[in-house]
Amino acid sequence: MAVRQRRYSKEEIARRGQEFYESGIRQQVEAGNDGKIVAIDIETGDFEIDGDVVPATNRLFERSPDAQPWVIRIGHRAVDHFGARSLKKNP
Repeated sequence: MAVRQRRYSKEEIARRGQEFYESGIRQQVEAGNDGKIVAIDIETGDFEIDGDVVPATNRLFERSPDAQPWVIRIGHRAVDHFGARSLKKNP
């Protein structure tokens, strides 16, 4: 099993991932996928969708073993949350 190293700060990963998502991925994935996970390679813009983080990132790594993934839950502000408050985005 390959040891993967993060090449960017957490802030840079989040910035680049959000930029890819907003600049084109969102329009491709939002319809019919609310609540699903999108794993995005912040270097290439390649992405995978699944109901869970691990399968989405695993498929991304199968396509691009050196990927630098960032994940987002479609239609929500965060991937996971604790407590009763909803993190669903308001329209």
